[in-house]
Amino acid sequence: MNKLQVVLGTVVLGASLVGCANTDALSQKVDALSQKVDALSADVAAVKSNQNQLSNEVAAARADAARANERLDNMANRYKK
Repeated sequence: MNKLQVVLGTVVLGASLVGCANTDALSQKVDALSQKVDALSADVAAVKSNQNQLSNEVAAARADAARANERLDNMANRYKK
C-alpha cells in the first residue's frame, strides 16, 4: 500500500509539474490582452482630447451667445416707443 501511495504521489507530482511547464499559450493570451489594453488606453486618451477640445469650443460659443444676447437687449432698450 505504501509503495502504491509513493508511486501515485510521484505520478501526480510529475503530472502537475509537466502541466505548469507549458505556459506558451498563457503568455500569448497575456500578450494579446496587453495589446488590447494598450489600444483601449490610446482610445481613452483620444476621447479625452476630443472632449477637452469640445468643451473649449462650447465655452467660446456660450461667450459669443452671451455677447449677442447682451447686444440684443441693448438694442431693445434703445428703441422703445
